[in-house]
Amino acid sequence: MAKTKEPDLMDKLVSLCKRRGFIFQSSEIYGGLNALWDYGPMGVELKRNIKDIWWEAMTQLRDDIEGVDAAIVMHPKVWEASGHVQNFTDPLVDCKKCKQRFRADQVEGKKCPNCGGELTEARLFNLMFKTFLGPVEDQASIAYLRPETAQGIYVNFLNVLGPSRQKIPFGIAQIGKAFRNEISPGNFIFRSREFEQMEMQFFIHPKEDSKWLEYWRDERFKWYINLGVKKENLKLHQHDNKELAHYAKMAYDIEYNFPFGWKEIEGIHNRTNFDLTQHSQFSGKDLTYFDDATKERFIPYIIETSAGVDRSMLVFLVDAYHEEEVKGEKRVSLKLSPKIAPVKVAVLPLVNRDNMPEVATKIFHDLKKHFKCFYDDGGAIGRRYRRQDEIGTPYALTVDSQTLQDDTVTLRDRDSMEQIRVNTSQLVDVIKKKLG
Repeated sequence: MAKTKEPDLMDKLVSLCKRRGFIFQSSEIYGGLNALWDYGPMGVELKRNIKDIWWEAMTQLRDDIEGVDAAIVMHPKVWEASGHVQNFTDPLVDCKKCKQRFRADQVEGKKCPNCGGELTEARLFNLMFKTFLGPVEDQASIAYLRPETAQGIYVNFLNVLGPSRQKIPFGIAQIGKAFRNEISPGNFIFRSREFEQMEMQFFIHPKEDSKWLEYWRDERFKWYINLGVKKENLKLHQHDNKELAHYAKMAYDIEYNFPFGWKEIEGIHNRTNFDLTQHSQFSGKDLTYFDDATKERFIPYIIETSAGVDRSMLVFLVDAYHEEEVKGEKRVSLKLSPKIAPVKVAVLPLVNRDNMPEVATKIFHDLKKHFKCFYDDGGAIGRRYRRQDEIGTPYALTVDSQTLQDDTVTLRDRDSMEQIRVNTSQLVDVIKKKLG
């Protein structure tokens, strides 16, 4: 059955994420904090799988990309050089009556969309979180929580270039936390104030910028499809001149068709030599590259791929959410790619007697050496299947009376619900083959 398209899909997904241990509101017992989220047992596994697969695709399987993990708090001059201190702003308006705040570019007219009250004139609001380094909170000790991970890559360009012995073209990848004091966060984990990014900056010769922009645009688009996202729910949007950031020559967004509309999930940008030029000027360090083959010295152009871990996770959850009727009852399942599913195999004793729990427990501990597994012996077997369907577990293994006779178990497929008998000695090989 096709993906649910009712207006309340997001409400259903939020409820499922809370009920099944994917995502909770941060500090919930104290009333919560807006646009800040905690990830539960299923959520951390899904996030980790997404990051691991991205890291594998961008570093392990390539010869031309290295990894870094830069500090969250960087020298304040970094953000002056990058333009964030001056340009990283949104227009803000306040309602004089209900005191609610809005981004000016998201409000039509002069009236508050909440209560109809009069709005103030727009003023610019910097999205960076300020903090202080050291014991004294004064102007000299101001620092910022990074609003993106890219700058940590640029300032480490030379540090990576030397020991890695890479030559241009090559890239530097990073996964890490970023922070933005958003005025209008929302749509669950789509826009939040603390989030994780997966960014790769690819350093190239300026004359090859068009070729590499197209290459990474296509590579990143295919990445989502290879993880099961339906192609019809993805599209590319090329920025026009009004949309281009001040540093960009050309840019594309990969957009996804969320229940709340087509929204950006990843950006692929030709940042030219803006970043290295700025950091060279502000730091006084020479960030040019010398090509031994051509004897040419130049400041590399950069092709950036920038994706959000949380947004990617929301894409996979929305795209995987399915409802269908089975024997007169509604069945909800997350048809996640087995590569990113939080749990790969559920182990279920049919009943809690006749030595079935003992046999199931042994199988569970054997399989845990190879896969993320879940053991569940509570309630009717049908309900346990449904619980596993809701967290996206691709395979459920049931120990029954026949297991005690011939050492075989039932292996159930999440999507087709078909069941086959597998000998316990072959389980690891069979499951590995099915997982792909």
